[in-house]
Amino acid sequence: MKRLAFLFLCTAFYSIVGAQSTNDSPWQVPAKNIDPSKYFGVTVANGMVGLVSSPEPMRVKDVVLNGVYDYYQRGRVSNILKTFNHMNMNLDVDGRRIGRADISNYQQTLDMQKAQLNTTFEVGDKLSVKHTLMSLRHLPYTAMSIIEIQAKKDVSITPMSVIEAPDHLSDVRNYYAEIDRPHVTIPLLTSVGNSPSGRIKLASSTSFIFDEPHGQEPRIIHEDWDYNMHLAKFTKKLKAGEVYRFTLVGSAVSSAHYQDPQNEAERLTIFAKLEGTARLLKRHEAEWAKLWESDIVIEGDLEAQRAVRFALYHLYSFAREGTAYSLSPMGLSGLGYNGHVFWDTELWMYPPVLMLQPKIARSLLDYRFERLEAAKKNAFSHGYKGAMYPWESSAEGSEDTPVWALTGPFQHHITGDIAWANWKYYQVTKDKLWLRERGWPVIKAAAEFWASRVERNGPGKYDINNVIGANEWEENIDNNAFTNGMAITSLRIATKTALELGLTPDPDWEHVAQNIPILKFPDGTTRENATYDGVTIKQADVNLLSFPLDIVKDEAAIRKDLLYYEPRMSKDGPAMGQSVLAALYGRMGDSEKAYALFKKSYQPNQVPPFGVLAETAGGTNPYFATGAGGMLQAILAGLGGLDINDQGVTQLKTKLPKAWKSLTIKGVGVEKKTFTVK
Repeated sequence: MKRLAFLFLCTAFYSIVGAQSTNDSPWQVPAKNIDPSKYFGVTVANGMVGLVSSPEPMRVKDVVLNGVYDYYQRGRVSNILKTFNHMNMNLDVDGRRIGRADISNYQQTLDMQKAQLNTTFEVGDKLSVKHTLMSLRHLPYTAMSIIEIQAKKDVSITPMSVIEAPDHLSDVRNYYAEIDRPHVTIPLLTSVGNSPSGRIKLASSTSFIFDEPHGQEPRIIHEDWDYNMHLAKFTKKLKAGEVYRFTLVGSAVSSAHYQDPQNEAERLTIFAKLEGTARLLKRHEAEWAKLWESDIVIEGDLEAQRAVRFALYHLYSFAREGTAYSLSPMGLSGLGYNGHVFWDTELWMYPPVLMLQPKIARSLLDYRFERLEAAKKNAFSHGYKGAMYPWESSAEGSEDTPVWALTGPFQHHITGDIAWANWKYYQVTKDKLWLRERGWPVIKAAAEFWASRVERNGPGKYDINNVIGANEWEENIDNNAFTNGMAITSLRIATKTALELGLTPDPDWEHVAQNIPILKFPDGTTRENATYDGVTIKQADVNLLSFPLDIVKDEAAIRKDLLYYEPRMSKDGPAMGQSVLAALYGRMGDSEKAYALFKKSYQPNQVPPFGVLAETAGGTNPYFATGAGGMLQAILAGLGGLDINDQGVTQLKTKLPKAWKSLTIKGVGVEKKTFTVK
């Protein structure tokens, strides 16, 4: 009965995948015109293990492990670690290894609803192959591939589970074992190695799941090939028309997660093996169904619907509840920006996550809370009080910006960004116990930092000098608009938090906030900094005072700043600059302008074959999760009108662009509210 149930499940699963047209589905992202020389892979991830797709059949380009950093490659700073490529497979057909030259009709489609990458191809007149890859949502360290092979003629196949070590790992040890029980045989292919410095041990393990009854499953052969690669394989003879299915499960952990990573990787793989394909698939899909209860539905614009879901899919994939891990600009898609955590999290990616998945948002804040002492040490070393969060943060929470980048010592607004994010979490959840125990220590330390950071040069002249603002092309400037605005905001947040908790706020916080200047040009336009003279800027800075900070409130003033700074934004700047402008126009009811800027915030940045986002137009460093967060804010807070305030998440009156019939935002906040614009 179990065997029949499994066959039915797999047949139904694959028939759905094969039957549904990817051209008109709002859940499917097909790879178009796959060219291996211009291939930027899509990532399937579960917030812990990221698997980056490859143009090669049954291969994975990279495996990125969250929360694990070591010193290697560029910048003399820590990098997030790529670990063993443990989900790679080879396939021999009639004794010959197949590669791209041997296959045709190679197609890949990401199913966002189920977080599965489906790949199909033909091997001449011999085989049709379907390969489905996923990073299991309910098992944070475990991935799964389901393989279906249909013979067109009598043929012999030899599939192989291959574990390969990236070059930066050292002292790699390869193991193979079989656990024999009366009811099951468990083959275990395992690799263990050290990070470049030797501080961290990494381990990966895989096993096959077969459909045959115990005792009739294929015989596994283990082969050691070289120092960095070994494999487990089996051979199966198929008759013409026969369909053969099997599954590969694999787990990846490190000593940053478990003291004994080898044994834990093997235990987790054994667990997955004995759960079986059907149970694993059911639980994985159920967890993603829960995530998609919080969704954005656009009626009338399939392209925009797909793009918005694609952005949501990536943010959901790159983070998870209960981890105290944060988001880097490239998520789990690779080593971009060394996997470090910037303001990109709090200002750009966190707000959509907070609105739609508050429990995941808490993990992002827990990451900062657990590194509060490191931030206090950083403030001390720079001569300030309170906490000074680093511009680039990795495992320890100390400054990890490369020395040549001046952002490290001078981009101080991040401390305010983090305090602001903590207050926003309380506004959404009203979790006073969390506020007292976790939010308040961070918010208080940030206020103490700003009170010590200002230079008290007289009324209205509590200057914040020698900083780098959101526009990073203006270095070591004074009284930057966004930095000063965020300092004012976080000082006032500290006062509000104290009062909310029945504590007495430091009166100096409001005093300082009242005397920090926001500079203006003679015509009333907000001046980006004391020496700004109209040069091209990297991204929006001043406009952030209107959204999300709500310091510049008057619509005429907002429009004046928009008209001045929009044409000065660089065409080579990052994607999120356009999205903040889109959000502002949307909130003011100018839906057509907002829609045009929304499209500008991502369309020029899409790269082949899936349309994953690069940081800039024409860029080649995907996936830029920061840009995804920005464009989602253009929809949620802009055209959707959602606003986080003391009442929770409320909605401003906005208009739909002509291209849309309706906009529905589902599962918002802890109450899982639904908001619509028609």
